[in-house]
Amino acid sequence: MYALSVTTDFASAHFLRGYNGPCENLHGHTWKVEITLTAEALNEIGLAMDFREIKEKLNRFIHHLDHVTLNDLPYFKENNTSTENLARYIYEEFSRQCSPCRLKQVRVWESDSCSVTYSPDP
Repeated sequence: MYALSVTTDFASAHFLRGYNGPCENLHGHTWKVEITLTAEALNEIGLAMDFREIKEKLNRFIHHLDHVTLNDLPYFKENNTSTENLARYIYEEFSRQCSPCRLKQVRVWESDSCSVTYSPDP
């Protein structure tokens, strides 16, 4: 099994509904996102998937999250904009774009010292 990881970042604002503290107010983060793809086989030139292709797909996907207020997006009208929910959202939406690989997990940092990893697998 091969595991390939790529990171990117984006800036956006959000606020936490139902939170009692400063995060209930509109504030921003430069979010860092790491995706990990898995593959069981390599292609004829020894690649599971070209990193350039993974980066292009990830950056195209992340573009709609950049410089917006996350609370305004349809998914986050129903789900709080926690880092946990953001990681799950990215996983669920980006997993459709990972063929021929499989998206294993998404890790999202809201700061240099705080991150969440989401994977539907135990």
